[in-house]
Amino acid sequence: MMQNSPVASERPLVVVGAGHGGANLVALLRQNGFAGEIVMIGDEEHTPYHRPPLSKKFMDDSLQQHLRPLEFYRENAIDLRLGSVVSSIDPAGRTVTTSAGERIAYAYLVLATGSRPRSLTIPGADSESVLSLRTLGDAGHLRRAIEGGGRLVIVGGGYIGLEVAAHARTHGVEVTILEREARVLARVASPGFSEFLTGRHRAQGTDIRTAVDVVEFVEKSGSVVAVDLAGGERIECDSVLVGAGAVANDVIAREAGINCHDGILVDDHGRTNLPEIYAIGDVTCRPLGDGFLRFESIPSALEQAKNVAAHIVGSPAPRPEVPWFWSDQFDLKLKIAGHVHRGIRAVWRGSGADGKVGIFHLDATDRVIAAETANAPALFMAAKKFITSGAVLDPQRLAITGCDLRDCVVQG
Repeated sequence: MMQNSPVASERPLVVVGAGHGGANLVALLRQNGFAGEIVMIGDEEHTPYHRPPLSKKFMDDSLQQHLRPLEFYRENAIDLRLGSVVSSIDPAGRTVTTSAGERIAYAYLVLATGSRPRSLTIPGADSESVLSLRTLGDAGHLRRAIEGGGRLVIVGGGYIGLEVAAHARTHGVEVTILEREARVLARVASPGFSEFLTGRHRAQGTDIRTAVDVVEFVEKSGSVVAVDLAGGERIECDSVLVGAGAVANDVIAREAGINCHDGILVDDHGRTNLPEIYAIGDVTCRPLGDGFLRFESIPSALEQAKNVAAHIVGSPAPRPEVPWFWSDQFDLKLKIAGHVHRGIRAVWRGSGADGKVGIFHLDATDRVIAAETANAPALFMAAKKFITSGAVLDPQRLAITGCDLRDCVVQG
C-alpha cells in the first residue's frame, strides 16, 4: 500500500494526458495542498481545452475554449509539456519514456490518456478525406470540409454523430447518418429516447438510415465522393465523418503490465493493479456493481480526478456521484443520469411532442436507476436525487405529468 503525503518528493508526480481529467487533477492536487513537483505531458500542442464544443460548435469561432489560462500552470508550478508523446512505462524503475527518448522519473503516475476514434477496416477508410473528431485539429478539418459546401455523410449514430449532424443542419448542410444497429444510440440510450431523438432529427431534415453496413468509401482524385452500402446502394457525398465509437488509449498501460479490459481497470480511488500508478477519464474501466464499465463523460473524469487527488494527499474520499452526461442537439438540452440499461421499466413524463420529456428507468422494486431528459432540468435534478437516495416511486403517479414528483415517492 502506498504512503500518501502532500509533501514534496525527490521525484515528481507525472500526469500523462492533458484533457479534462488531467488538467483538473493537477488543479485539485494544488488545492488540496500537494507540494511536490508536478509534470503534465500532453500530446497536442494546445493547452488543455474544452472538448464538448468540438462536436457541438465546430463551425463557430468560439470553438477553442481553454480550461485555464497558461498563467495558471506557471503560477501553480505545473511543468506543462505539450506536443510530447509518452511511448513506454517502466513500473520497476518508476519512469516514463517519451517518443523523443526523454526519460522522466515519477513518484506517482496518473494515466489520463483518453480514447481515440474507432477506425473502420474497409476500402478507402485510410483516405485523408475520411474525417474523425477527437481533437481541436480534427474540428478544424471538419469545419473546412463543410465550409466547402455539399453533402455530409456521418458513419455512426452515437451522440457525437448526432451532435455533428445537428450543428451541420443548422448551417444548411445536407446530412445523412448511417448506423449499423437497428437504432441510433443503441449502446447508450433506451429505445424510447432513441426514437424521440430520431424523430427530432428527421424533422430537421437529417436522413437517418439504420441497420445498414458501410462496405467502402469511394475515392476520386484523392477525395471520398461516395459511400457504398452492403445492399449495393451508393450514397454520394462531399465529406465523410466516422463516428463509430471510441477505443481506450491503453496500449502503453498494457505493455507495462497494467490490467486492462476495454480500458485500464481501476478501483474507486483510481488505482491500477500496480503501485503508485493511477488512471482517470475515458481510458478507464470503473467499478460498477459486480463488474466494470468504461463511462465516457467529463463528469466521470472529474469525479475520478477528485478521488485520485484525495487519495494521493491522504484526505477523505469525496462522496460518490451519480454518473451523468449531457448533449446539445438543435434546441434540445439533453441530460442523462445513471445507467439506463440497468433499468427494467421505463416511465415517461411528457410525450416529447413539445421537445420536453423525462424518461425514468426503474428496477424490479421501482427504485430509480436512471433518467433521460430533454429540456427538463427539474426532472433531471430530481432524478439524480432519487438515484442517490434509492427512492422507490409509484410508476402510475410518475406517468401523470401534472402529479408533483414528491407525491410519487413511496419510499426514500
